Amino acid sequence: MIPFVRFKILHLFLAVWLLLLVSCSNRAVYEEYLEVDEKGWNQNDTRSFEFEIQDTLLIYDLYLNIRNTTDYEYSNIYFFISTRFPDGREFSDTVQCFLANHHGKWLGKGLGKFKDNRLLFKRGIRFPVSGRYKMSIEQAMREENLKGISDVGIRLEIL
Repeated sequence: MIPFVRFKILHLFLAVWLLLLVSCSNRAVYEEYLEVDEKGWNQNDTRSFEFEIQDTLLIYDLYLNIRNTTDYEYSNIYFFISTRFPDGREFSDTVQCFLANHHGKWLGKGLGKFKDNRLLFKRGIRFPVSGRYKMSIEQAMREENLKGISDVGIRLEIL
């Protein structure tokens, strides 16, 4: 009976290990950060990202990654985001992201001066055309040089 118990324990251990391995897997198919000038993010400075979509049947979540410093003067940030499809169509959005709560506590993760934020931009999307997509992000805070944002990026995950 002892070998049977060891066999069961071994299988239970392997099942738990496999579950942890699968649950911690990285679903990101694309992730990139671009640095912002430390003097401030100029309102005419666009950050662009390009990624390839091959399978139009897959479903994705699209995130905005924002790294701000504690010197950032606002609790939110607005962006102009445009997406150019491989077939030439282009769509634009204006997006508001919250970086601090109404008490002024930063929502991002991180110790010290830098806070990392991963904010869901689009949930459960399909890309209708295979090929190369280009996303462009501009700050829309009506400040010529927005201080306190150090990096901006996007992350694309398969669901």
